Parts: sequence; C-alpha cells; structure tokens
Amino acid sequence: MNRLADETSPYLRQHADNPVDWYPWGDEAFTAARLDDKPILLSVGYSACHWCHVMAHESFEDPDIAAVMNDLFVNVKVDREERPDVDALYMEVVQALTGQGGWPMTVFLTPERKPFFGGTYFPNSPRGGMTSFPDLCKRVDEVWRTRRDDLTAQAVELTGSLGRTARLTPAADVPDAATTLDHALRTLLAEHDPQWGGFGGAPKFPQAMSLEVLVRAAARGDTAALGALTTSLDAMASGGMYDHLGGGFARYSVDNVWLVPHFEKMLYDQALLARVYLHAWQVTGSPAHRQVLDETVDYVLRDLRHPGGGFYSAEDADSEGEEGRFYVWTPAELASVLGADLGARVAEHYGVTDEGNFEHSGSSILNRLHARGDLLRPPEIDDARARLFEAREERVRPGLDDKVLTEWNGLMLATLAEAAAATGRADWLAAAVANGEFLLAQLQREDGRWLRSWQADGGARVLAYAADYGALLDGFVRLAEATGSARWIAAARAAADGLLDLFWDDDNGGAFTNGRDAEQLVAATKDLMDNATPSANSLAAVGLARLAALTGEARYGDAADSALRLTAPLVAQHPTAFGHLLAALDLAAHGVDEVVIPGSDHPDLVAVVQRSFTPTVVLAWGEPFPSALWESREAGNAYVCRDFTCNLPATDPVTLRAQLGL
Repeated sequence: MNRLADETSPYLRQHADNPVDWYPWGDEAFTAARLDDKPILLSVGYSACHWCHVMAHESFEDPDIAAVMNDLFVNVKVDREERPDVDALYMEVVQALTGQGGWPMTVFLTPERKPFFGGTYFPNSPRGGMTSFPDLCKRVDEVWRTRRDDLTAQAVELTGSLGRTARLTPAADVPDAATTLDHALRTLLAEHDPQWGGFGGAPKFPQAMSLEVLVRAAARGDTAALGALTTSLDAMASGGMYDHLGGGFARYSVDNVWLVPHFEKMLYDQALLARVYLHAWQVTGSPAHRQVLDETVDYVLRDLRHPGGGFYSAEDADSEGEEGRFYVWTPAELASVLGADLGARVAEHYGVTDEGNFEHSGSSILNRLHARGDLLRPPEIDDARARLFEAREERVRPGLDDKVLTEWNGLMLATLAEAAAATGRADWLAAAVANGEFLLAQLQREDGRWLRSWQADGGARVLAYAADYGALLDGFVRLAEATGSARWIAAARAAADGLLDLFWDDDNGGAFTNGRDAEQLVAATKDLMDNATPSANSLAAVGLARLAALTGEARYGDAADSALRLTAPLVAQHPTAFGHLLAALDLAAHGVDEVVIPGSDHPDLVAVVQRSFTPTVVLAWGEPFPSALWESREAGNAYVCRDFTCNLPATDPVTLRAQLGL
C-alpha cells in the first residue's frame, strides 16, 4: 500500500494499492519534490468519474507505467470533491492550455506547486492522435532535465495568469436587477431546445439553476418561460438520465434527447433537480412533477443516507467493470422477472427492444421518450416497476462514495427542508432535522470552524471552504423556516459570521475560496461562476440577503450587495453562467417580504407560505429569535412586512394570501 491508505477520501483509498507511489496533497510531497529535484505529477479525479477509472486501470495499475512515474516524478493524487480549491486552480491551467477541462486532470508542477503543463485523460498507448501517458511522462522529464529554464518561465507565466477572479474590482452600484433578469431570461429562451428541452446540444446537462430562472418567470405569468420549463422537465424525466425504477438523476446525457446518461448519480444533482421539480409542482400543480420530486427524495433517503443522518456524495457509473450495467435491461430479463406477457407490456412501456439502445448488446435504458411527459404509471406498470426494482437490488451495485461533504449536504438540507414544508411530509422533515444535527455534530469543530468532508473510518479533516459556509447558511435558514425552531437561525447566523470573518474580501467584496486560516495556494481565487453547483459567492449573496431580512443584521445585507456589485459586469455579459446569482438579483429587483407568525398554534397560516412558491418571501414562525420582526407581535396573527414595516395583521389564510399576492 502507498500513502493513500490512511486518507478519508474513498477515491484516494481506491488508489491505495496502486504500484504508483502516491502522496496526498501536502507538505510531505512538496518537500520530497524539492529534495529529489523532481516535478510533481498531480492527478485529480473523483470516485464516480468513469474516465478516472479507465485511466487508473490502464496506467496507474500497470507496474511498468507506475515505475516510470515513480522514477521521474513525485506523484500526488487529489479528490476534487474534497479539495475543490486545488482542482479549480489547476483546472484554469488545463483550460488555458487545451481549451477544455474535465477529469481525470493531469497537471505537472514545479516543486513550488507552479504549473507548467497539463491535460485531462491520456491513454496508456498512442490512440486517436493522443500521446500515450508513458510517452508524455518521458517527454516532460526530458524537457525538465534539458530545458529547465523554459519550463520555469512557463510556470511563472501560467501562475501569474491564475486567480483573475480574486483581482476583480466591484462596480459602484448593484446592477439594474430587472434589466439583467430580463436579459438572462431572453438569453435562456434563445438557447432552449424547443423539441427536447434543456439548453444547447450534446452532451446535455440539466442546468438546474437556469431552470429555476424559468420557474420564477413562469410563476409571474411568462408563458414562454412556462413552456420551456415544462418541455425541459418532462423530457428530462422521460429520458434515461432519470432512473425510472429507483428515482434520482444521472449527471448528464451524452446525447441531446436525454436518453443515454453518464450514469453516475451525484448528491448535488438530486438536491438541485428535486428543488426545481418541487417549485414547478408548486407553480403548475403537475402530478408528474410531484412524482419525480417524491421519487428523487426517496432515492436519496434510501440509498445515499448515512444512518446518523448525513448524505453520501455519489454512486459510480460503473458496476462489474462496465458503465451502466446496473441499470440496463433486455426483454428476456424483464420476462424472467415478470413473465412473458407482462414483461412484453413493460418492455413496450419503457422502450426496451431486442436491438437495445445502449452499448451492451441487446441492452436498453428504460425511458419514456416515446411518450414524453406521460410519466404517471397505471397500476399494472407500477406493480411491475416495484418488482423490477427488487430484482435489480440483487445485482452488483455501483460503487458508493460514502464521504459526507458539507457543501452538498447543505444543498440537500435546503431542498429537503423546503420540500418537507411544502408537501407536509413529516418523514422528510425528520430527515432534514437529522441531517442538520449530523452536520453540527460531525463537521463542526468545538471552536466553531467547519470542516469540508467526513467519512466514517477517518472522521473529518479538511477545512471547509466558502461554498461550504454558503450552503450551510441557506440550509439552516430553510430548516428554520420549515420547523419554526430558533436554533437553526442561530446556526445560520454562526455560518454567516464565519463566512464573513474567514473568507470575505473587505476591500473588493465577495468571498475568497479559502479561509484566512487555511493553506494558501500559489494564487488566491474567488468562486464566482455557477457550474454544476452554485458558486460560493452566489450561495453567499442569496443566503445573506435572506438572513438579513429575517434578522435585520445590516452587515449581512451589505455583504450580499457587495457580492452583487463584484459580479455585476460578469452577470450582465454572461447571465446564463450565473443562474443561482440571478436568484439574488431577483431578491434585489422585487424586494423581500418578511412574514412573521408568532407561535406554533396556527398551522393554516404557516401553510400559506410553506405550500406556495414564494421565492421573495422569508418566514419567521414558532420560536422567536433576536430580530425586530418579533417586537410587539401577537399570537394568532400573521404579519407581512418589508424592511420591517408591516401591513395590518392577517388572521386568516385568505387575507394572508391576498397580502402576499397569491
């Protein structure tokens, strides 16, 4: 075993038996590189990454290739989910050098951690015009020995180009939110695929945060946004990207019709997509959207939940060495479980044919694309689905990445709490509370400092990043709104205070990726653009604005404004790259309504807010917490306020709905 055996990351431990003499990221590796005068070979991936597994099997498990690596380099393996700062920094280099990014990522560094060359996947032998990985290693070593000055100069130049986001200066004012929102909506509608939904072509990602822009516009009566939203949600849930037996979504579709997915299932996708389907159901009342919400949340609670309440990170794409093997079916397999007649009817229902639609001979991905949007199942099909699910449970499951990431748990906590309140699902609310308790118990140190990642065998080690704090802030606020418990507002305030104290740029606004007390990389960065998950600064802008409305704490609102001013030029130029930040601009454009309902004796009033889609409303009910909102409030009344100035109290749901414009 190499040094990765003692790491908490399941991805790193997958490489513990490699013949490569791997180091984890840290001073031991950097010191060895300096002493041996060798470059660092940095390999970054994650456990559910199919091509990471391919490169591992082809190269890192090959003794001859490993010998080349060990002789020429100090080899460092990083889990991008555990160290998003390292991943994001060096991904800038790969994108600058190659015009694209992805994983596995391979970057060569000087012993001082300065990058001089990088790429993504390299095959073990020349293929398709690609240099083989062992040849690349030998070529890098040759240049390192014979043209060191050239490499050093390139490393200095590349390092100097890093961290541009940290050097941005803020605009004088928050951008015209209404104009920017309208521009973003029109841009999204122009990029929308009117036939198959989503945005752009293959490979097609669900882009949950852009879909949220459509939900908000649809709720305000925009029929074009409503059409694009329903087309997208119905197509996504009809395709093979959605697991029709077990619920939940794969990461993306390799085609433009949502049929063939990249099969890994990530916690963050479940959190963000369940939220979109929740909001769409609240706006449209579609039972199909509610069904997808229910099945996605049930998948997370069944297959991704630690017994203590935390949520695991992901399930792999592969099982038994093949991508998608766990999920695909042949007509004969359906018949063996259901009998010939019912098996044939189910095959027709789910598009399973003798020819198949996937790379395994005769295998099909279950889908409803031939009857797109018709997701509700007749009883016979529903019973067959349950039987197929039980039969599938006997198969070899994809690998589970059982680390608990603070950021992704915060995203799931926010969704679960909001969904529980909206649907009245007491079991979901209990799971949300258990998740909040787990995070406090396992991922927060006694001094209040949050950590990034926890795993049962090793506990938590890595300091949390700004995105972790931003996701926690939103999750705890949503949990307070769902439960009426003041302790969750206290937890949200503590997360907000840590975000501002440890990460905030007091000169230019926004949050740095790393805390002041954390390792400082070769360049400082700010996480600004929304990608597969909301950026740290988008999470901060939304969470701080909502918390400011609940607590009246001016510094939270000021910080939210500073994040918007920092990103103003970028949002105006590239609105679709800031889907979650547009939610903060939406709050700025429409203002925040504060609803206060003292006590817990009027669930009918609380339900008016919780059951409706109200993106610009915050709710304080149940136990009071420090805030002017609670002053002189009488039980039995609901108060609708803005900037802590309130309407006449509402005593019944009809009046409250009218005051909220519902």
